[in-house]
Amino acid sequence: MSESVTISTLSGDESFSAYFAKPSGKPKAAIIVIQEIFGVNAGIRRKCDKWAEEGYLAVAPDLFFRMEPGLQLDPDIEDEFNKALDLFGKYDPDDGVRDIEATIKWIRAETGVEKVGCVGYCLGGRLAYMTAARTDIDASVGYYGVMIDQMLDEAKAIANPLLLHIPTADHFVGPDAQKAMHEALDDHEKVTLYDYEGLDHGFATEHGNRRDEEGAQVADRRTWEFFAQHLG
Repeated sequence: MSESVTISTLSGDESFSAYFAKPSGKPKAAIIVIQEIFGVNAGIRRKCDKWAEEGYLAVAPDLFFRMEPGLQLDPDIEDEFNKALDLFGKYDPDDGVRDIEATIKWIRAETGVEKVGCVGYCLGGRLAYMTAARTDIDASVGYYGVMIDQMLDEAKAIANPLLLHIPTADHFVGPDAQKAMHEALDDHEKVTLYDYEGLDHGFATEHGNRRDEEGAQVADRRTWEFFAQHLG
């Protein structure tokens, strides 16, 4: 079952909507699904629904609400892709982490579910890394996170498990950035990195031209196993 819910910001002076999918029985745990630059579109909602089918409560907050509430873009349409890039350039990821923290607090207070993980894609992959470093989230997963190499100094603050999926042919995260991530994180006791040889950015999207079926299934299975282990 799915619905839209309203969550207050940490300051309490604003609120944002979130897509909310519930399992049929008692939730195993909760998972925050963090959007790409395309908003809480059909692909992100489908990821929530799939987690609910696996027994998790899933929440996808509308992180672009300050710029354009309810945004839904299709990355396979050039004008919409370019609009998403423009919004990404204007977006403050520090706001995003605070809004994810507000979502964690809302889940624990309003649903009674204590164990909370997050999984993010693209911008959301970066935010998953930042959430692992800046909040008490229980477990985090990032797919093709952008600009993580520019904030590796935050890795020392990561206290709970973090999994990062890195496609080696990512045209937004080049070889130097990938190398820096491995050098900084391979020996971190809380961080696991998986490379996907020859795959590009967006390979695990639910819909559209970017998806690589085999790669998506491998990465998603690893994510499922990771959450099963760390969210109980």
